[in-house]
Amino acid sequence: MSIKRILLYIAGAALLALMLQQLWYLGQVLRLQHHNPDQSAYMERAQAQGKVHQYWRDYDQISDHLKRAVLISEDAHFTQHWGFDWEGIRYALNRNLEAGKPVAGGSTITQQLAKNLFLSGKRSYVRKAQEAAIALMLELSLSKQRILELYLNMAQWGHQIYGAEAASRHYFKVSAAQLSPAQAAQLAAMLPRPNYYDFRGPTDYVEQRASWIERQLALVEIPNPTGPPPPPYQPPVTAEQAENSSDAEQSATETSPPPADGQAALGEHDHGGPEQTQGLTE
Repeated sequence: MSIKRILLYIAGAALLALMLQQLWYLGQVLRLQHHNPDQSAYMERAQAQGKVHQYWRDYDQISDHLKRAVLISEDAHFTQHWGFDWEGIRYALNRNLEAGKPVAGGSTITQQLAKNLFLSGKRSYVRKAQEAAIALMLELSLSKQRILELYLNMAQWGHQIYGAEAASRHYFKVSAAQLSPAQAAQLAAMLPRPNYYDFRGPTDYVEQRASWIERQLALVEIPNPTGPPPPPYQPPVTAEQAENSSDAEQSATETSPPPADGQAALGEHDHGGPEQTQGLTE
C-alpha cells in the first residue's frame, strides 16, 4: 500500500471521527430542549475536590435583576446575536496577536455555556473552534430564554459553588428569586474570577464594578421578563441638593400664577418628554 493511500485513509478516519464527535454534541444539545443537565464538565472536574453545591432553579424562579446584571456584565447584546459578538471577537484576536498566545476569548453567554457544559477551560484555538460549533448548535436548537436559564444554573460563582441558587444562598442567605439589585450586581461582577473573589471577598474592584452594573439594570433587554422592568437609575440626592430643590420649588410656587380653570398644573400630566438615560458603556 502506498504512502499516499495510507494518508488518505488516516485523513478519512480523522474526518469520520470529527463528524461523529459533532453528532454526539448535537445529540446532547437537542436533549437540553426537554431535560435539565445533572452537571457540567466543569462541575464534574470539581467533584474531585469535594462536594459541589448546585440547585436547579427554573427561569421564573431566578430574579430578573440577576438576569439583567449578568447580561450587562457578560453579554449586553445577548438577545440580538446568534451566539457570536463579532466586535468582541475582533478585540480578543487583537489582544491574542499582541500577546503571542490566546489570552482573551471575546465569548458570549452562549459560548460560555458551551464551554461550561462540555469543554475544558484550556485556552487554545482548537477548543475555541469546538466552542463556536457547540454555540451555534445551542442557538439553532434552543430559545434565548432556555440558553440563559441553563447558563444561570451552570455558571461557577465560587469554590464548589455553581448556579444562581447556590450562589445566592452562599453569599447572601437568600434564594435566587429574592436577590436585590445590589446583590445581583455583585454576583455578576464576580463571574470573571469566581474562586478568587470567593476567597478574597468583595474587593474594591468588585464593589465599583457592581455599582456600575446596578446603574445599568434598566437599560438591558432580557428574554421574557417575569416582572416589571426596573426603574431608571436615579443617583442619591444629598441633603444640600434636597434643600436647594425645596427652596426652588417654594420660590416657583410663590411667583407663578395659578392654572386657569379646567387646566392641569404643569407636572401633573406633562412630564416634558422621555427621560434620557445613560448608555451601557462609560
